[in-house]
Amino acid sequence: MPRPYFGAVTPIPFAHRGGAGRWPENTLLAFRNAAQLGYRHIETDVHETSDGHFVCFHDPTLERTTNGRGNLADHTLADLRRLDAGYWFIEHGSYVFRDADLRIPTLDEALELDSRLHYNLEVKPKDPTLAKRVWDYIDHHGIHDRVLVASEHDEVTEAFRTHSRGRVATSAGRKGATRFWGRVLSGTWKHAMFPFDALQIPPVFRGKKVITPQFLHAAHHHGIQVHVWTVDDPAQMYQLASAGVDGIMTDVPDVLLEVLAKC
Repeated sequence: MPRPYFGAVTPIPFAHRGGAGRWPENTLLAFRNAAQLGYRHIETDVHETSDGHFVCFHDPTLERTTNGRGNLADHTLADLRRLDAGYWFIEHGSYVFRDADLRIPTLDEALELDSRLHYNLEVKPKDPTLAKRVWDYIDHHGIHDRVLVASEHDEVTEAFRTHSRGRVATSAGRKGATRFWGRVLSGTWKHAMFPFDALQIPPVFRGKKVITPQFLHAAHHHGIQVHVWTVDDPAQMYQLASAGVDGIMTDVPDVLLEVLAKC
């Protein structure tokens, strides 16, 4: 039985970090603009502040996208509120979003933006203890069907599944995805058991094509969705959609919608 999180649209268009190629990533502006385009699935990243708030931010450090410095985890939410989240974004050769009142948003703010939005939450720190706090947050807010919890680190997603007991969709970590791929390559996938609902993977890994008919067949046999990241080339978008992937994550959400309209 498909998870309510996924919905009926296939492939699901995901605005990666809200649309990082169009607007300052992981900001309410990006999320809002993606929603206005018609997106219902937003990929974002989650860190925890030093005083226990969840915020939407990709890097462990602040320098790449803001005018702040140092590790995010060393700062309080009040500290982060003073930073400019659009500081380094360049459009047409200019820093057009500087001083535009763009802040690092809390997860609360992202969820409150539009009740129709579903979030793909990439938990960034390699900290299995964080999984319990993420689960408590989801359970407290009753958003079990609005989020999918992901992490590169299998220790995090495994701990999360222990706490959530299957009530929230999850994707495979790096090791889990690699093991699945290995099963496909060796032909031993059919009778294996997999604890995740989605494989979120690049189209190519270490020079080898991942998205093959065999890979998709094996995933779908087990009821697992295949979401591909991060795809910004229209021809590749069309190819993946035609191949039967279940989701495409892109930094250019307008382009993806144009391609999917032709499929």
